[in-house]
Amino acid sequence: MSRLVKIGTRGSKLALWQAYYVEELLQKSGLATEIVLIDTKGDQVLDVSISKIGSKGVFTQELEDQLMDGRIDIAVHSAKDMQSNLPDGFEIIAFTEREKENDVLVSHDSSISLKNEERALVLGTSSTRRVSTLKHFYPHVKTVEVRGNLHTRIRKMEEGLCDALLLAYAGVHRMGYDHLIAGELDLDEFTPAVGQGSVAIEVASHLDTQLKSKITEACNHFETAQKLKAERAYLRVLEGGCSIPVFALANLEKENIILKGGIVSLDGKERISLEVVGDLNSPEELGQQLADIVLEAGGKRILEEIKTTLGK
Repeated sequence: MSRLVKIGTRGSKLALWQAYYVEELLQKSGLATEIVLIDTKGDQVLDVSISKIGSKGVFTQELEDQLMDGRIDIAVHSAKDMQSNLPDGFEIIAFTEREKENDVLVSHDSSISLKNEERALVLGTSSTRRVSTLKHFYPHVKTVEVRGNLHTRIRKMEEGLCDALLLAYAGVHRMGYDHLIAGELDLDEFTPAVGQGSVAIEVASHLDTQLKSKITEACNHFETAQKLKAERAYLRVLEGGCSIPVFALANLEKENIILKGGIVSLDGKERISLEVVGDLNSPEELGQQLADIVLEAGGKRILEEIKTTLGK
C-alpha cells in the first residue's frame, strides 16, 4: 500500500515522541508517513486547571476535527488522555505496548519521601486523582497546581514552586529524565489513570478499511489492548474524565485479566478500591462488572458528590 498516512499529533516533546514512535512502527510495516502538528485547547490554556476548562476533549477535539474532514488519517494520543466515550464517527484501532504504569516523584532531592511526616513537602501536580490520593494516604503533603510540558514543570519546580513533581513514569522515562526520579510510587496506593503508559491511535470510522487493518496490524499490542479495553469500559460507566478521581489497572495472569479499580473522594476521606477477575477475551464485560460493584459499594454516592462539587 503506497498511500501516505498523515499522523496528527500535539506539538509537545512528549506528544512528538509518541508520534515518531508510531511513525516508526508504520514505516516498518511498509507505510509512508507524514507528521502533522495540531494545537489543542489543553495546550493553549495553561493557566487554568483541566477540571475548570472541561475534561472532555481537552486534548483531542482539534485532532478529531481534522480526522473527520480527512486532513489527517490517524491521531496519536496518550491513552490516558482519551475520553471514555468517543464522539460518534470515531474509534480507537490500536494501543501500543504499555510502558511501566507507576506514578513517580521527580526531584533534584533524592531523599524526598511521602512517608516523612516531619517535612513540609509540597508536590506539583495537575491531576485530581493524585491530589485526592495524597489527601487519603498522606494528608500532611501539600500540593500546588502545575501544568505545561515536562520541561516547563521541571523549571517551575526549580524556581521554587514545589519540592517535587508527581508524574507518570512513562512520560518521564520517554523524555530522558530518569535521573530525576526520586521515588516510584506503589501501585496499590497510586493506582494509575486508565490507559497510563500506552499510546492510542484514533481514526474516523470512515477511514479506508484496508488501511485501518494495516495500521492496527503494525501498531496494536494485543495484551495491552485487552487490558486497556477493560480499564476503559470501567471508566465509561463511571463517566470519568480528567477531573474525576477514578483509577483502574488491569494485569494478565495466564488467560485471565485481573482488573483493580476504584474512586476516591475529592477530600481524600473515602476511597473505594476493588478487584475482579475475568476472561482475557471479554475485557469490556469485566470493566462493566467492576464498575457495578464499585458503584454499589458507595462509588455512586461519591461520584454524585464529586459532580456536585465540580458543578457537572
